[in-house]
Amino acid sequence: MPKGPEVTGRAYPNEKPQPLPRDSPDSERHERDKTDKVRMGWTMRLAMAALILSLTMLVTTDEEESDRCVYEALPDTDAVICKGLEVFYPELGNIGCMFVPDCSNYRLKITHWPAPTVKFPRALEGIDLKKGKILGRELSAYQPPKPPSQTGFHRYQFFVYLQGGKSISLLPEENRTRASWKMDRFLNRYDLNEPEASTQFMTENYQDSPNFQAPEGRSSELKERPKQK
Repeated sequence: MPKGPEVTGRAYPNEKPQPLPRDSPDSERHERDKTDKVRMGWTMRLAMAALILSLTMLVTTDEEESDRCVYEALPDTDAVICKGLEVFYPELGNIGCMFVPDCSNYRLKITHWPAPTVKFPRALEGIDLKKGKILGRELSAYQPPKPPSQTGFHRYQFFVYLQGGKSISLLPEENRTRASWKMDRFLNRYDLNEPEASTQFMTENYQDSPNFQAPEGRSSELKERPKQK
C-alpha cells in the first residue's frame, strides 16, 4: 500500500512556527543577540549625545570669542561730525565713527599700521565735488595714533575741504609736532569754511585696556580705566 506524504518537520502556510525551548542552544544565542543589540543601541545613543554636547560647547565658545570683539559706535555727541567719509585700516575695515575694538591687539596694531585708506563715496558720485576726485599734495607725513598711557580716549579726525584760490602750505613751526598745528588758525588763514565731509574714530593706549596682558617679565597689574575725554 503506498505511503502518504511525510509532513514531519514542515510548516504549512497556516501554521505558526513553534517557539524554541528556553533551555535550547538556539534560544540562548537568540537572547545574547538581543542583549548585544540593546547595548549597541545605547552605546550609539551615548556617543551621539557626547558629539552633540561637544558641538554645542564649540559653538558657544566661538560665540563667546566673537562677542569679545565688538565694534562700538561713538556716542551721538561725537557722531555729529561723521558725514560721508570712510576710514579703512588693515583687519579692522571701516573704523569711521567707531571706537577701535578692544580685541585682537587692534589698539596696539593701529600704532604701527601705515596710513589708512580714506574714501569719500559721495565725491565719486559727483554730488559734492564736481570733478569727483580729491587732488592735492601731502603737507605733513602721516603719524599713526599713539595716545599716551593714562590719558583716556583720544579723537582722530578727518576732514575734506574745498580749496579756494590760495596755495596751501604749513608754516615751519606748524610742521614741527602734531601739537604745534592749530586747526582753527589754519582754516582761517586759507578761508576754509564748512567741511564737505568728515569723520573720526577714538582709541586709547593699549596698555590701559582691561584686556591687555603685559609681556612676560613686566607687571600685569591693571590700572584704573581712564575716563573718556
